[in-house]
Amino acid sequence: MHPHSPDESPAPQPVGSPRSVDPRRLRADDLRYLLVLSRTGRLVTAADALGVDHTTVSRRIAALEKSLGLRLIERGTEGWTLTDIGRAVSENARAIEEAIDRVVDTVEGQDSPSLHGTVRVSAPDGFGTTFATPALVRVRRRHPQLQVELITATRQLALRPSGFDLALVIGVPSSSHLVTEHLTDYTLGLYACDDYLTRHGRPETPAELRAHPLIFYIESMLQVGDLDIERHLPGMTPAFSSTNVFAQLEATQQGAGIGVLPAFLTRRTQLRRLLADEIDIRLPITLAVRREAVTHPAVRAIWTALRHEVAERADELLPE
Repeated sequence: MHPHSPDESPAPQPVGSPRSVDPRRLRADDLRYLLVLSRTGRLVTAADALGVDHTTVSRRIAALEKSLGLRLIERGTEGWTLTDIGRAVSENARAIEEAIDRVVDTVEGQDSPSLHGTVRVSAPDGFGTTFATPALVRVRRRHPQLQVELITATRQLALRPSGFDLALVIGVPSSSHLVTEHLTDYTLGLYACDDYLTRHGRPETPAELRAHPLIFYIESMLQVGDLDIERHLPGMTPAFSSTNVFAQLEATQQGAGIGVLPAFLTRRTQLRRLLADEIDIRLPITLAVRREAVTHPAVRAIWTALRHEVAERADELLPE
């Protein structure tokens, strides 16, 4: 059995300087293993994607590190991350994966190349479900051999992000390892159901909000500064809070209080917008791609699909 478990780093052997690498000792498949780990951030998940066990992934990356005399991966807060040289090596490894995909297309006799492999997308739960999912489904219809994974989490990205190819985040992330683009802005407002307003009355001024229970994120667990309730409604503390925006939406519909909700989630509900002129919170959604993933055809296709989705549905994100 290989000595490295999924929670241990396969350490390379030190070599002298200047470094000399024998290309005959490099195995192209080891580079593919590194590429998949760069996407998933976890040995077990990478193993599932490759159809092997986690010890094989660990062993193959350890062999690659030994051949190069360099450490390619390191433990991060959310799994394994690539070192700077690991990212450069992984970026070059994409050409191997794309070549294999072209071979498959040739054998299957396809006139136009289809996209293969796995692309992992990270997005906030509300935006990811409502906007990213339809975009990803369209890409999958055109490229049925492509595997798409959507991870939903409302969080900030780490300085050395891993575990995704493309991420949608609230605010503007700051990392030299990312290529970013402002995708869209969206509106949050105050909403309540008719039953709540009948029982507790309708606040007519921001000051009157203090007499009402607020529904929003759990402040102590919130990782996104742009969603800090103190920034938008000073002095207000949520009475019902959740890490999941759909739970917030449901609590508002159940009459638990006044919800601070994205306008795009309320379109198909009977909720009433309150104090629309006084409380209109606008936040940016940024599209972030790890630098080594920017040129990947599947990533580019999803990038384009997301742009199209938000352009076609701009009135939902920023209603008049």
